Amino acid sequence: MAMSKIKQGDEVVVAAGKDKGRRGEVIKVLEGKLLVQGVNMAKKHQKPNPAAGIGGGIIEKEMPIDTSNVMLLNPATGKGDRVGIKTLEDGRKVRYFKSNGEVVDA
Repeated sequence: MAMSKIKQGDEVVVAAGKDKGRRGEVIKVLEGKLLVQGVNMAKKHQKPNPAAGIGGGIIEKEMPIDTSNVMLLNPATGKGDRVGIKTLEDGRKVRYFKSNGEVVDA
């Protein structure tokens, strides 16, 4: 399997769409999409489920956002940055920021 450029727990910036400029942490990585904390919120009408202890009503939840619409946050610049993948001399594959060549996974 190819190495993913964005992983769970990464801090990302939304680059396109209605939430452009918002940042958040990746909660979950789905097939080609991501769930990002507080981004792409949608109101969902939820039926109560007493068996599972879930109350009814209108809840707000994160909906998946396409991976192409987010960029990894570069802590050095405080902006979103493109990410590449390179293999180190010891054979490890690491992600790096394209702008300054800094390695993401230390």
